[in-house]
Amino acid sequence: MTDAHVRARGGDGGGQKRDLTYPPLPQALTVPVYDNHTHMEIADGVGDGGDGPLDYREHLDRASSVGIRGVVQVGTDLDTSRWSASIAAREPRVLAAVALHPNEAPVLDEQGLLDEHLAGIAELAALPRVRAIGETGLDFFRTADDGRAAQIRSFEEHIRIAKDHDLALTIHDRDAHDAVVEVLERVGAPERTVFHCFSGGPELARLCAERGWYMSFAGTVTFKNAQNLRDALHVAPRHLIMIETDAPFLTPTPFRGRPNAPYLIPHTLRSMAETLGTDVSMLAAQITSNTELVYGSWDAEPVTVVQ
Repeated sequence: MTDAHVRARGGDGGGQKRDLTYPPLPQALTVPVYDNHTHMEIADGVGDGGDGPLDYREHLDRASSVGIRGVVQVGTDLDTSRWSASIAAREPRVLAAVALHPNEAPVLDEQGLLDEHLAGIAELAALPRVRAIGETGLDFFRTADDGRAAQIRSFEEHIRIAKDHDLALTIHDRDAHDAVVEVLERVGAPERTVFHCFSGGPELARLCAERGWYMSFAGTVTFKNAQNLRDALHVAPRHLIMIETDAPFLTPTPFRGRPNAPYLIPHTLRSMAETLGTDVSMLAAQITSNTELVYGSWDAEPVTVVQ
């Protein structure tokens, strides 16, 4: 599977017209980091000269030029998970995470396809450059009460798959902090559990710290109205912090609303360092070490597919 994109970004709602041009390259980092959660399969943005969206190779080349050592490409359904695993098999700067997004679970359950698609994720989990199960978890923002049982069942099965294959678990948690924690504690969290796009405040950060769960901060930590995230960042132990884009979403300040991409990580990292009152390179070194502890080395398993 070599398609440049699997899907296009949906509308943002509100009828507001977005600026679809990609932001300029930031100043390169001295110490490289990883983008541990991105969606390069989503077409979004207008390239230089009015060209179409960047494909994964262009994303990676831009990222490499500013000190992004590699990315974790994340699936959200069976098709995008297969795409993610396929790209990881051919591109040494990419590892893959595979899963059914929580909002997919009720739809698949209603269609009688949830178990079949979960079995497909389990097959992908055995591939050597698939290093995480995610994004999985709970989303009570978009799913009504009658869909929550399917979400929970899917989440529990993803946890089982992660533990069976000794993979990291990448959690999507939206308006569901207490329920996510309840499932993790009842079923038993995998050894390496990551709260992707950490959205809680200091209380959740303290709970994660007590349990050794990683907190991955996205561009949202730079938003003016997100003081709760900066407060959480102060609470989070440095050895449990990671960084991500969740591209093409959540573009950091000062480019909020425009297409996001892995090469924009430096904006988020510099903002985090400023919040913490620490040196950018020191924070980058810590985050790089944390990321490799969670996912392993990007070089541990060679790519197996010729470009």
